[in-house]
Amino acid sequence: MPSELGSLARKLALPYYEDALPAHDIFHAKRVHDVALQLADQHPDSVDREVLAAAAWLHDIGRPLERAGKIDDHDEWAASEATTLLQRKDVESDRVAAIGHCLRAHSIRASSPEPVTAEAKLLFDADKLDAAGAVGLVRLACIVGERSGSAGEQYAVIDVSSTLDGERSELPDIDLIRAWARERLDSLHTEPGRHLGESRWEFMQFFFDQFTHETNVESGQ
Repeated sequence: MPSELGSLARKLALPYYEDALPAHDIFHAKRVHDVALQLADQHPDSVDREVLAAAAWLHDIGRPLERAGKIDDHDEWAASEATTLLQRKDVESDRVAAIGHCLRAHSIRASSPEPVTAEAKLLFDADKLDAAGAVGLVRLACIVGERSGSAGEQYAVIDVSSTLDGERSELPDIDLIRAWARERLDSLHTEPGRHLGESRWEFMQFFFDQFTHETNVESGQ
């Protein structure tokens, strides 16, 4: 059953995702929300599910602005914006602060603070788990496409360039997606998150093996 604060956060967040690209849209936020609460059910410590639910809906509200170059850090911006939105709705100050920490600490980037609360760690893990498994493969491919477009050039090639005649290209191949997924799974903070991550990694390994088989010119397939 949806929490009251979670439902409020979802309503507040919706307009911010209108211009989002597929990898960070409202559907991504919903998956993060659902997985975060699933992990919370298995977490040994007490978890404020209202804070966790709200943070999940709000965590990427700054992504469209960051993509457009209007802000530099969607984590910090989301925390500030969410604080203003929630204070206007008279949400308790301790919960507003807790949500703000979750938002500031949800990114894998080096400049992000470490998540220190159970809620922040669960949000971080749920967000990273959406880059693993079947959905994760699609999301990471979308991110490759987004970055290619914004850079005005190819960001990655979906094959191994050594199969072409001539010198090997310096462009990364699909191993980039494998590396991104593994990096995120290696950064998980909670035992429930790591358990789910390894299950999703097993599927990804199967996919990568099949991909290699299909693109192996010597196999005749």
